[in-house]
Amino acid sequence: MNTKNNNRQEADILKGLAAGIVGGLVASFAMNKFQAAWSAIAESMEDSGGKDDKKKNQSDKKSGQQKEEQEPATVKAAEMISENVFDHELTKKEKKYAEPAVHYATGASSAAVYGAAAELYPQVTVGAGLPFGTAVWLLVDEGAVPAFGLSKSPLEYPPSTHTYALVSHLVYGLTTEFVRRAVRRAL
Repeated sequence: MNTKNNNRQEADILKGLAAGIVGGLVASFAMNKFQAAWSAIAESMEDSGGKDDKKKNQSDKKSGQQKEEQEPATVKAAEMISENVFDHELTKKEKKYAEPAVHYATGASSAAVYGAAAELYPQVTVGAGLPFGTAVWLLVDEGAVPAFGLSKSPLEYPPSTHTYALVSHLVYGLTTEFVRRAVRRAL
């Protein structure tokens, strides 16, 4: 009888992993869409700032005073893996595919752990995934990414950058939980 309980628990954990992966993939997509919308709104607000501001921005670009865009942490992570594991430097074309691959792999793996944890400790789902999204933001964005040299220190970014990242991860967490719950019920 004890073996049956262990097998049932293992099957539940596997279902939790599967539900988490699906939730994480959908949530990563939702996070991308949210960030695109946020960026479009921010850009339109900047564009409506007036002609003088627009001229200043254009002259700043010409004089090189604006910060150069850096590669996203996802591309840097892909480069690090490719160079250290495969001894291969990514081409520009490969970087284009590596960025979403790392984003979705991170989203799916984080949510897989969340899905398995939800099977063992259902209380992790309290808060509709918002605590999960916050934890991913703290551990990954604010912790691991700078620790691995994939970004500057969190102290070097303005509060608006942290707010954008946190809200993005709240969307991720909320979406993960709703999709995980629906998939888990279906399994």
